[in-house]
Amino acid sequence: MRLVSAAVALLAFVPMAHGQSREIIGQLGVLGEWELTATVREQIGDRLKEYSGPVTLRHVGVCTQDGPEEKTGTLRLRLFEPSGRVDATLLIEGAECTFKASRAGSYDGVMNCPEKRSVPLMLWIK
Repeated sequence: MRLVSAAVALLAFVPMAHGQSREIIGQLGVLGEWELTATVREQIGDRLKEYSGPVTLRHVGVCTQDGPEEKTGTLRLRLFEPSGRVDATLLIEGAECTFKASRAGSYDGVMNCPEKRSVPLMLWIK
């Protein structure tokens, strides 16, 4: 009985690691030539709504020669409600890119990556 009580007491101090999941879809690039998809899970323990999970960028432009190019990485997302603002960090191929936008149907803004030009990004959060 003491062992069970001790285990229950320990579990009270362990924060839940994940909450609800959200599906993220988007278009990246001047012509929307990259398709973004991600499923992120809420990180419990903060006051902010923070999500993270794997992200895939798939080149869907007409200039692909050997099939669509894909890049994978991680998406970290912060939702500020009720303001409708989002801050995101994409970690792709060793680069850390940032994105900030406010909701107006979709989240439209610019993704900034070190040593690269900024590109338009539109996100929809389901």
